[in-house]
Amino acid sequence: MADNNTLNFDLDAPATPTLTLDPAEDLAAPQPQKQVAPDPQAVRLSPEEQAMVDSFAQKIDITNSQQVLQYGSACQKKIGDFSEAALAKVSTKDLGEVGEMITDLIGELKNFDAEEEEKGLFGFFKKKSNQIAALKSKYDKAETNVENIQSMLEGHQVQLLKDIAMLDKMYELNMAYFKELSMYILAGKQKLADVRTGVLQQAMEKARTSGLPEDAQAARDLSDQCERFEKKLYDLELTRNISLQMGPQIRLLQNNNSMMAEKIQSTIVNTIPLWKNQMVLALGLAHSQQAMQAERAVTDMTNELLKKNADALKMGTLETARESQRGVVDIETLQQTNKSLIETLDELNKIQTEGRAKRAAAQQELTRIEDELKQKMMEIRN
Repeated sequence: MADNNTLNFDLDAPATPTLTLDPAEDLAAPQPQKQVAPDPQAVRLSPEEQAMVDSFAQKIDITNSQQVLQYGSACQKKIGDFSEAALAKVSTKDLGEVGEMITDLIGELKNFDAEEEEKGLFGFFKKKSNQIAALKSKYDKAETNVENIQSMLEGHQVQLLKDIAMLDKMYELNMAYFKELSMYILAGKQKLADVRTGVLQQAMEKARTSGLPEDAQAARDLSDQCERFEKKLYDLELTRNISLQMGPQIRLLQNNNSMMAEKIQSTIVNTIPLWKNQMVLALGLAHSQQAMQAERAVTDMTNELLKKNADALKMGTLETARESQRGVVDIETLQQTNKSLIETLDELNKIQTEGRAKRAAAQQELTRIEDELKQKMMEIRN
C-alpha cells in the first residue's frame, strides 16, 4: 500500500485529460482548467476535447495487437496509482488520536475541583492558606497539561488543513482522469463502430464473394480483433467506474477532516479560554470564601471571648460579694477557738493541781528521807 506521505501520482500535474497511443510518451499538457463533476452516464466535452477525440479515433489501429494491449493503459496506470494513494489516505487517516486528545482535555477539566471542605476553627488560617496553595498548584498542573494538549491539537489542525487542500487537488485530478478515460472510451467506441460498419463489413463481403479461405480468415481475424478491442474498452469502463467512486470518497474524507478541524478550532478558541476564565473565577471565589470564613472565624472567636469573659466576670463578682459580707473571723472559728482555749485552761489547771499534789507528796517523801538519813547518821556517831 502506498505511503500517504509519498503518493504515486503528481499532485502538481495539470488536471487536463490527454490522449496517447504510447504509454511511455511524455506529452506536454495544456494549462489546467476547472472541471465539472463526472456524469456516470455521459461526459460533457468541450469542442476542443471532442475534436481531440475525433482526431485520436482516426489514429487507432485495431489490427495492431500491441497498440490494443496498451490502449488507455497510461491513464489506467494513473488511476491505479491515484486510487492506491487515495485509499491509503482514507485507511490510514487516524482521526481517533484527535478525538482522544479532546477526551483527555475534557477529563483534565473535570479533574479540576475547586470545592473546599471546612474542618473547624483551630488552625483555620494556616489550613485555608494551604488549601488555596493546593488549589493554585492543581490549577497550574491542569493548565500545563491543557496547554500541551492545545499545542498538539494545533499541530493536528495545521496538518488537517494541509490535507484538505491536498484533497481538493486530488479531486480535481480524479475528475481529469475520469474525463481522460471517458475520452479514450469514446474514441475507442467511435473507432470500433467505424471498423465494424466499414472495414469489417468489406472484409466479410470480400470473403463471401471470393470464397477464398484466406479472405475468410482475414475477416475472422479482424472480427476477433474487434472483440478484443471491445473487451479492452470494457476494462477501461471498469477503471472509469473506480475513478467515479473515488470522487465521493475524497469528498467524504475531506468533509471528515473539515469537521475535525472545526472541532479543534472550537476547542482552542472557545473551550480552553472558557475553562481558563472559569478557573480564574474559581480561584477568585476561593479567595472570597477564605476572606468570608476568616471574618466569620474572627467574629465567632470574639463572641466566644466575650461570653467567657462575661461568665468569668459574673463568677468573680459573686465571689467578691460573698467574701465582702464575711467578718474578719467567722463566729464558728471564734467558737472553736474559745472551746479550745477553755479546754486548754482546764487541762492546765488539772496539770497544775496534779503537779502540786505530786510536789506535796514529794516534799513529804523528801522530809522522811531526810529524817531517816539524819537518824542513821546519829546512830553512826554513837
